[in-house]
Amino acid sequence: MHKPEYPVSKSALYVVATPIGNLGDITERALAVLRQADVIAAEDTRVTGQLLKQFGINTPLMSVREHNERAMAERIIERLAAGDTIAQVSDAGTPAVSDPGAVLAAAVHAAGFNVIPIPGASALTTALSASGFTAPHSLFYGFLPPKSKQRRDALAPLVGHPYLTVFYEAPHRIAECVADLAAMFGPEREAVLARELTKTFETIRRMPLGELATWIASDSNQQRGEAVIVVDAAPPAPAVEGESFDYLLQPLLAELPLKQAVALAQSISGAPRNTLYERALQLKKAAE
Repeated sequence: MHKPEYPVSKSALYVVATPIGNLGDITERALAVLRQADVIAAEDTRVTGQLLKQFGINTPLMSVREHNERAMAERIIERLAAGDTIAQVSDAGTPAVSDPGAVLAAAVHAAGFNVIPIPGASALTTALSASGFTAPHSLFYGFLPPKSKQRRDALAPLVGHPYLTVFYEAPHRIAECVADLAAMFGPEREAVLARELTKTFETIRRMPLGELATWIASDSNQQRGEAVIVVDAAPPAPAVEGESFDYLLQPLLAELPLKQAVALAQSISGAPRNTLYERALQLKKAAE
């Protein structure tokens, strides 16, 4: 069988996904780009150096991490202008997905050079694919704030949303994070913990958040390694029956015009305006 060739373009930034654990998940195209690039922009040159050593790749490395990404972007654009091919990698997975990379890609776009993605491993899609949740839409949140108060404040607007919500979390915060998720989303909301994905001690467990929080707190092994948490979508809100607001609408209608009565009832109850308006019309007609 003819082995495919993967020629690279000059004056282009390649955004290369690398394995999140199992080295077998790297693609042939990714290896070809890493071999042919003039330089590899790495989040941590020591981590990427070990990866390259495994595959016998000797391409030079340069450090491009969160704290120097803007400054290094200027140097990389100079190299692109000179015709170099640059490959960018993070320590694991896909650059710019809760990792450095977006700032550099934006600068390269602005300078008029091509940004070419080399798809591959991603903890986000790996966890979603194994979650078993059927909600058609999902929100990738990434890392929550490290402190509980700020974390709960960030979670509050997400509680009732009708889509999956995906979080990343570090091992030293996973127990507190899942406890806060259970407190905010409710202990019965289903969730999946996907930990150490593709590695030897990979764990993928699905259970209600309350049980998940208890399990993690009682097993220190589950507090090791990077984690992805997938929380199921909120269940549909029960239909609101207009009759349940008669206690509010009847005295208001006795004193106010219909529109004002409905507006005040909505302000007090938070119920949908259409539901209140339709019921107010029914009460008004019955009174006449």
